[in-house]
Amino acid sequence: EAVINDVMLGNDALVLMPTGGGKSLCFQIPAICLDGLTIVVSPLISLMQNQVSALRLNGINALALNSSIEADEYFDIVSQLRGGEVDLLYLSPEGLSSPSTWSLLQDLNISLFAIDEAHCVSQWGHDFRKDYLELSKLRDNFKDIPIIALTATADEQVREDIANQL
Repeated sequence: EAVINDVMLGNDALVLMPTGGGKSLCFQIPAICLDGLTIVVSPLISLMQNQVSALRLNGINALALNSSIEADEYFDIVSQLRGGEVDLLYLSPEGLSSPSTWSLLQDLNISLFAIDEAHCVSQWGHDFRKDYLELSKLRDNFKDIPIIALTATADEQVREDIANQL
């Protein structure tokens, strides 16, 4: 509740919770309450698809852009995004680093960035991914949009690295 309230006030947050502890709710609830789009950066297509399916079953317009979609589906998603019809958009860090995605994001009403598995940002983490380093550009390009970073695994050094990167 404290994290959700903080995010709703427009503050950044670093969330360390165990698996199954409710990390996703920390960005999903604000996503349906805030005016605008929540961008969720997630490292696994299967995780994206599971979350999108569950949200859609509950009447929340969530979509994912990743390498598994066809061109016609891509254009349909972009149309929905430009029309303001989407609450949550799931992207991989690799997808977010694409110039066409950056261009698209500039035209959207974004209310929140959620970085799932944020320990991947840290060179000191057990699952470092180079494309996560590109996420530091979010703060440079979207100065007034809050970022929530979420992970289940981060020691003090990794938490400091996440906060410095994002």
